[in-house]
Amino acid sequence: MLVPSLKLQDLIEEIRGAKTQAQEREVIQKECAHIRASFRDGDPLHRHRQLAKLLYVHMLGYPAHFGQMECLKLIASPRFTDKRVGYLGAMLLLDERQDAHLLITNSIKNDLSQGTQAVQGLALCTLSTMGSAEMCRDLATEVEKLLLQPSPYVRKKAVLTAVHMIRKVPELSTIFLPPCAQLLRERHHGILMGTITLIMELSERSPAALKHFRKVVPQLVQILRTLLTTGYSTEHSISGVSDPFLQVRILRLLRILGRNHEESSETMNDLLAQVATNTDTSRNAGNAVLFETVLTIMDIRSAAGLRVLAVNILGRFLLNSDKNIRYVALTSLLRLVQSDHSAVQRHRPTVVECLREPDASLSRRALELSLALVNSSNVRAMMQELQGFLQSCPADLRADCASGILLAAERFAPSMRWHIDTILRVLTTAGAHVRDDAVANLTQLIGGAQELHAYSVRRLYCALAEDISQQPLVQVAAWCIGEYGDLLLEGSCEEIEPLQVEEEEVLALLERVLQSHMSLPATRGYALTALMKLSTRLRGDNNALWPSRIRQVVSIYGSCLDVELQQRAVEYDVLFRKYDHMRAAILEKMPLVERGGPQVDEEAKESKEETRLLEAAPVPTEPQASKLLDLLDLLDGPSGDAQHPRPLDPSPGGPLVQLLDLPCASPPPAPIPDLKVFEREGLQLNLSFVRPPGTPILLLITVTATNTSGDDVTHFICQAAVPKSFQLQLQAPSGDTVPAQGGLPVTQLLRILNPNKAPLRLKLRLTYNHFGQSVQEIFEVNNLPVETWQ
Repeated sequence: MLVPSLKLQDLIEEIRGAKTQAQEREVIQKECAHIRASFRDGDPLHRHRQLAKLLYVHMLGYPAHFGQMECLKLIASPRFTDKRVGYLGAMLLLDERQDAHLLITNSIKNDLSQGTQAVQGLALCTLSTMGSAEMCRDLATEVEKLLLQPSPYVRKKAVLTAVHMIRKVPELSTIFLPPCAQLLRERHHGILMGTITLIMELSERSPAALKHFRKVVPQLVQILRTLLTTGYSTEHSISGVSDPFLQVRILRLLRILGRNHEESSETMNDLLAQVATNTDTSRNAGNAVLFETVLTIMDIRSAAGLRVLAVNILGRFLLNSDKNIRYVALTSLLRLVQSDHSAVQRHRPTVVECLREPDASLSRRALELSLALVNSSNVRAMMQELQGFLQSCPADLRADCASGILLAAERFAPSMRWHIDTILRVLTTAGAHVRDDAVANLTQLIGGAQELHAYSVRRLYCALAEDISQQPLVQVAAWCIGEYGDLLLEGSCEEIEPLQVEEEEVLALLERVLQSHMSLPATRGYALTALMKLSTRLRGDNNALWPSRIRQVVSIYGSCLDVELQQRAVEYDVLFRKYDHMRAAILEKMPLVERGGPQVDEEAKESKEETRLLEAAPVPTEPQASKLLDLLDLLDGPSGDAQHPRPLDPSPGGPLVQLLDLPCASPPPAPIPDLKVFEREGLQLNLSFVRPPGTPILLLITVTATNTSGDDVTHFICQAAVPKSFQLQLQAPSGDTVPAQGGLPVTQLLRILNPNKAPLRLKLRLTYNHFGQSVQEIFEVNNLPVETWQ
């Protein structure tokens, strides 16, 4: 005999009373069997009760797909009790991935046009929840008619349904444009909120709608001014702030309408100043309105004084006790530092104070902003603060902090000695966390400063004697001792206190580096080479004994397991045995290396030879020696890949035609090809180029970041540097999150003025979070198409 079916309340009690998951499954399986039997029998009176129980089972995570068709039957029923459960089941059990959802289109259409207010509300809720693109196209006209119904209940739901339709089918925007102007005059809070959301969606998806709604900016300004002066209603006020949710919505809409539009921005300037000065900041609701006001001011073409006021508001946020507000302020200031650098600089002491925050996310944001605030006028003070932070910062921030200090020192160093001292302090404090090119950069820097050789070798020797655990520091010190060991032994440096160093001490220190278990194979290679070079530089009473001692040490590594170190030791041993008469000449000091490298000179010669072979008009050789040094100094490191202008090809519109005085119309400029500059773990960065015909010295570069991985890229920041002969302006990015699975890309515009038409080189710094890890990438783009500067 079958057990009778349970009521919904009894089913809930029995499921909650189950002591094990097995008992719960048994109860649900029995009741699902009763529900299936009832559906097969076609009992119309109790169908809605059975479906209600099935929906509860579905919410517990058990399969309930067999109730989909019952939802359609209940929606088609004339009884309200059936429709109510049927529409609820459709929202829970159906979606646009299943073809069954299209079967309720006619029922929804009939209910929207002929049903009561309650039934119309149910139909609109269902359509806005699971309506597909096909359903939205079929039912758009019915929803448009309901937007002007006398019932506020129906109009509010119709507005929200229209928002869903625009998101699904943007081309429906023309249908919903006319009613919006009338809906803005509504006093009903829900309708007004929904209307502003609908206008935002229309403006973001349709340029025609954006142009249309810019005419209602004065009306929006008046609504917001009324909120500030008289309030909307007491029931919508929060902590003394009049309807902050509506204020935030209006400010977001004003930001969209005022972006890149002078007239609309001018209309809202006074209102934004009023909101920024009169909003209470003692409550979180007021801070939310203020923050939205700041974002609006920075996104439109606002007055300069208003932008300074916005930056000052963010500066006050940095003093707030709430960590979330401080984090928001730091993130916003980091976005503004490129466009309003001087205004953000006024809050530099407060930003530096945030470095001491125990919260890791706050200190990371403060570090990024502090590095962005470094310039030639404050570099000494900022480096002192950052080096103090480097000593006590968490381990996961040390690499970013050390790299940032090295880049800032290389770009804004006031003197060569200060630059060397700064790098030495970083290597001493966090040598294990610096970039791989730090050793090469410092050795090149020391090699090019001939007047500081004695000072550098003594500083490095003292640092090495104190600590041999920091591998980059040991490598630089070994190289410097090998090159300038004679200056170390002379003790002729007047810039530091006298230090008498004996030959025995120097050799013992290098041998200690070779024998240390902390030394990497590359470090031992540096030390071995330093010993070889010292064999020709040591002078003193035991001058004849030093080479034999060094040769004995070198021969030990002839059987080393590391192949490179073994090869080096064998070659040095052969140098002692067979070519001792040439040892002094081979181990001479390295010549001074200019930061451009020899490859630049070779490429310049090749360019001149090609010019002579083509017998074309001479091309201005803009990258001369001094400008090349400026370019490489600015771009943070040596490189031999600098591009040079190529000679003009003899084309129909080129110099040969001009020489022959042949009339020839110049062809239209060909489009500049895009360039992929970065790709890692699904994140890809592409550059597209445009040169306006009326301004040939201006280059517009659009940086587009796309993400094909399975995880969002958050806190995405792209920064750029160009040579000193160029002028760079970075526009604000379209966002700081690159959605996963090929979502909407993040774009950022770079405006570069190149008055001399010099070869363009670009250095990019990317900072973002991906797969739960913070990533910082710094790279140079030196393969830009020649069309970008010729």
